[in-house]
Amino acid sequence: MPNSEFEIRTARVEDWEVIAEFNSRLAAETEGKSLNPETINAGARALLADPKHGRYFVATENGTVIGQIMHTREWSDWRNGEIWWLQSVYVLPEFRHRGAFRSLYQHLEQLARNSPEVIGLRLYVETHNQRAQSAYRHFGFRDAGYTVMEQIFRNDV
Repeated sequence: MPNSEFEIRTARVEDWEVIAEFNSRLAAETEGKSLNPETINAGARALLADPKHGRYFVATENGTVIGQIMHTREWSDWRNGEIWWLQSVYVLPEFRHRGAFRSLYQHLEQLARNSPEVIGLRLYVETHNQRAQSAYRHFGFRDAGYTVMEQIFRNDV
């Protein structure tokens, strides 16, 4: 049952510790990876200090951060508009299935829809994470037909 008590707000610089902790938990839960604390701490602080990198939004209950969502920006020359990539989505286990993700996602989606330069949303999800894929499909996401490839030059994980 969704909880109407969640407050969604833009993350503040002072939220960096909980965001870094959530990102570390996310990496461990979804990919079995242990993130370098110095790197993830610096990364969270850098994004919070400069919105050109993206923005975090947090869900709180009684003033305590219980979930987060972040978006970064991609310019699409094919579509002459900005695509927001959803990233770093995490909700504490004891708050899952209570509407926290729904509240976070709906907040971000509404911001995107109200931003004339934003033409859509994208995300990537682990190939074997069927639970997450099902949740995202519920919100209207579909397989875009792309395979994500990468070449990482510095790997602290």
